[in-house]
Amino acid sequence: MSILKEDFMIVPGVFNPFTALLAEKVGFKAVYLSGGALTSSFGIPDIGLISLDELSYMVRKIREVSSIPMIVDADTGFGEAINVYRTVKILESSGADAIQIEDQKMPKKCGHLDGKEVVDKDTMLSKIKAALKARKNALIIARVDSRDVISIEDAIERAKEYVEAGADIIFPEALHSKEEFERFSKEVKAPLLANMTEFGKTPLISAEEFKSMGYRYVIFPVTIFRVAAKAMKDALEILKNEGSQRSLMEKMMTRKEQYDIINYSFYEKLDKELEKLL
Repeated sequence: MSILKEDFMIVPGVFNPFTALLAEKVGFKAVYLSGGALTSSFGIPDIGLISLDELSYMVRKIREVSSIPMIVDADTGFGEAINVYRTVKILESSGADAIQIEDQKMPKKCGHLDGKEVVDKDTMLSKIKAALKARKNALIIARVDSRDVISIEDAIERAKEYVEAGADIIFPEALHSKEEFERFSKEVKAPLLANMTEFGKTPLISAEEFKSMGYRYVIFPVTIFRVAAKAMKDALEILKNEGSQRSLMEKMMTRKEQYDIINYSFYEKLDKELEKLL
């Protein structure tokens, strides 16, 4: 299923196969393999340290257990236009349904941190064209990072050129207010993706508000990672201090719930069926 067929989607950020399966079981129609969440799960910052091999491996592992449409954060495309061509080929063959490329300079940063830089428009346009040449069916998402580097006007003008170059979806990063999102939507005529991350430049805006402003997709890239990380830290402190998980039991997913997510019964049934063939 192409996500372009959907009128509006809330897309949670995931960082491994279990979280993708969990999102699918809850009823989401797509997931976002977040660079910020994935790199943090590796214990490294989101500054371009991850490799294409590491990213494509995780795409394959998620696709192995789930068919849910997947948007993949490919940072700057792992190099120049020719590298973007190979990146798109590899990620699509690994199972990506949509691939996001941003217009930052390397070393890139989380889009909501200070000190990032952007490439010139022609460099990004060449990357978009390389991505389009490489893709078979995957959607190409162009992320615009220049609002916080240059101006909202520059971000809008870049977005218009990225649309003209053929990008399927435009992703304005780190806008500062609801008014800026409204202005962007009015001036850029393309399917738009909004990033509702926490603790960044963008104030908390609900999915319904984004929908009313004309956005087609809202990603929550690191939300479940941050919630899980806080829960794990709290649990570790309780284990250290109390020497028991007794006070944690009501906060846990049960064994049955865990096994339902990972389709344990399917493998158990399959094992018995295969035994009968011997």
